[in-house]
Amino acid sequence: MQKLSTAVSAVLLLSATQVYADAHCETVKMADPGWSDIAATNAITGFLLNGMGYKAKVDTLAVPITFGGLKDGQVDVFMGNWMPAQQGFYDKFVANGDVVQLAKNLEGTEFTLAVPDYVWEAGVHDFADLSKFADKFDKKIYGIGSGAPANLSLHEIIKKNDFELGQWKLIESSEQAMLAEVSRAVKRERFVTFLGWTPHPMNVQLKMRYLKGGEKYFGDTGSVYTLTRKGYAQACPNVARLLTNLKFTQDMENSIMAEVVNNKVSNSEAAKAWIKANPAVLDTWLEGVQTLDGQDALAAVKAKL
Repeated sequence: MQKLSTAVSAVLLLSATQVYADAHCETVKMADPGWSDIAATNAITGFLLNGMGYKAKVDTLAVPITFGGLKDGQVDVFMGNWMPAQQGFYDKFVANGDVVQLAKNLEGTEFTLAVPDYVWEAGVHDFADLSKFADKFDKKIYGIGSGAPANLSLHEIIKKNDFELGQWKLIESSEQAMLAEVSRAVKRERFVTFLGWTPHPMNVQLKMRYLKGGEKYFGDTGSVYTLTRKGYAQACPNVARLLTNLKFTQDMENSIMAEVVNNKVSNSEAAKAWIKANPAVLDTWLEGVQTLDGQDALAAVKAKL
């Protein structure tokens, strides 16, 4: 009888500990650097978490602030660790264990300088070709938000006068402002070079080409990883299991982003609509995952569709 009582007590203690851990993890603090692709993946993750009884809290933070927040425990999750573009931040925060690279969530990405088709056809195919048309470009490169790893790479190129770009200027702004400037240039068929990446609706909205020659700074094709603060997987194993399961495709992300851009719906609405149209992905995403109160996550999320 004493052994039975001890066993029951152990089970109750384990259950109580799990309930406390889950309650402690109820709010998942996520970061969004203001990029369309991460807004899409955050929306997918948020829909799943909400269906499981959790709350996704997303703050718009620049990449350097995000990494600092992960290190200090102010941010739980970042879905946008683009590699090798963020190699410098990886070396500073992940390699030493301050931040954890939990799982790869996307493959086959591209992130480098791009030009409109008419600029490509004029002879700009490579980073080394830019300086040949310096006056037409007004010696300007259009980048994204200040502190972004890709911008840091461009600053390094300019500082080193690599590709004879030492006298050029990097124009830093939000993703949306950069693309608005590119759209204005395209309407006038003005020479413009800018940071481009895939997946992103720009690849459909603009007739554009990616430049070769910048692999030293931007790598070739890359991947995107999910990061967590140190110890998060141990403290919140159920959420960590979900995050580990989440694998996206370029078609999936492009579809959601296009829905947002073309039909003027929110990322949350677009993410829910995509999942509703493709419910089979839930079997993999929610494998081994429970709701906040310990129930079957798959049934709970499907009930929200």
